Amino acid sequence: MSTMDIHKVMRLLPHRYPFLLIDRVKEFEKDKRLLAVKNVSINEPFFNGHFPIRPVMPGVLIVEAMAQATGLLAMESDPSTVGENSLYLFVGIDKARFKRPVEPGDQLEIEVFLNNMKRGIGVFSCTAKVDGKIAATADIMCTAKEFND
Repeated sequence: MSTMDIHKVMRLLPHRYPFLLIDRVKEFEKDKRLLAVKNVSINEPFFNGHFPIRPVMPGVLIVEAMAQATGLLAMESDPSTVGENSLYLFVGIDKARFKRPVEPGDQLEIEVFLNNMKRGIGVFSCTAKVDGKIAATADIMCTAKEFND
């Protein structure tokens, strides 16, 4: 099992502030599983409007964090999908469920499992937890795409 610091995460993911939603990877098992962390701060730009009375991380951003974690698992498992002109794209979502709010000060742990890789499309089971309690779950599909300008 290995880990990734923010520098490795940034080498693999093209996202940058405010859209980079993975701070580090605590555990990685090639072709199997990845456990990532997002430290949720009151300084996140979305908290100004979602919601001023009681800040809550938007569900779509929790799903995006899970999708970024799937990209890290896939790219680190198969380095041939990493390149200057390639992106790992979110292509589908099923069974998304939100169980509890994610608030400033929470540490979101995102665990993703690779279920299947067929014709370049990966299917992943994802769970986001805070303090060991499930905040969200989803099945996410992603694929690598080469762009040639």
